[in-house]
Amino acid sequence: MKFKNILLVEDNPQDEMLTLRAFNKVNVANRIDVVRDGQQALDYLFRTGEFAQRDGPDLPTVMVLDIGLPRLSGLEVLERLRADPRTKLLPVVILTSSDDERDRLKSYLNGANSFVRKPVDFGEFAESVARLGIYWLATNEPPPAA
Repeated sequence: MKFKNILLVEDNPQDEMLTLRAFNKVNVANRIDVVRDGQQALDYLFRTGEFAQRDGPDLPTVMVLDIGLPRLSGLEVLERLRADPRTKLLPVVILTSSDDERDRLKSYLNGANSFVRKPVDFGEFAESVARLGIYWLATNEPPPAA
């Protein structure tokens, strides 16, 4: 069985904590790596910079990506991922507080697999994150290795 893990790209410490708590609440025991800006996300995925010696699988099973990130926005990260053959098929879920239709459209145009707004209420937030984890780690069949 293939090792399944999540890359969470989130710059807000409170949203990070809530997301990790929500995964924990539904017993997502998979490894969850966290990076806090767009450049770190690319370094993690391409094993460059501070992640040049990173252990673990080449790519996560799914990346949960915020849009409003420092250094490189989530949309810029997504564009770079889809332009590179190594990450072209990596499942990417946009998890954002943005309710701007342009962000949703740009996310899908740039190849996002899903767009989820962060609910304000913690209970709803936890339920959304739990469903994400269950779907992407247990239900979804990822693309075959290229």
